[in-house]
Amino acid sequence: MVPDMAKRNTMNLLLAGAVGMPATIGLGIYAGFFVPPKVGGAGGAVAAKDALGNIVKKEKFLANKRDLDRELVEGLKGDAFWVIAKEENGVKDVEYYAINATCTHLGCVVPWNKAETKYKCPCHGSQYDKTGKVVRGPAPLSLALAHVEIDSSDNILLKPWSETDFRTGTEPWWK
Repeated sequence: MVPDMAKRNTMNLLLAGAVGMPATIGLGIYAGFFVPPKVGGAGGAVAAKDALGNIVKKEKFLANKRDLDRELVEGLKGDAFWVIAKEENGVKDVEYYAINATCTHLGCVVPWNKAETKYKCPCHGSQYDKTGKVVRGPAPLSLALAHVEIDSSDNILLKPWSETDFRTGTEPWWK
């Protein structure tokens, strides 16, 4: 006995739904791996994180720091940033800006040379002053900046810098 056409169409639709729905969900999940994670909103602040991925607290950051001491943290877009401690009239605080540690020549991470009070790229010798302004090439541009803010939970936050670069008086190239 051969089922009539209405039953065959119903069975075909059930089969297509039973196979198609899980396949579509699976493809959606697979495609999701190719979409980068969002880190902060448009113009939103991102909590600075230490090497272990813990959020950096202002009080803990300043505990053993002196004037102009720096610490490398993970910040905007997952880039490394230098957060700077400052001390004025015996009061410790965090500088209002952080400096991106990525060299503008070829992207090496630029360490702070405390003895010379400048950033020196180990790859090709570019040098930047204490504010991240390029003083010796081959790097063509100064290091990018980010605003530093402290939230109500004492977390250090990094926020995109969109104003004029105070070091050069020009628009920020990293916008």
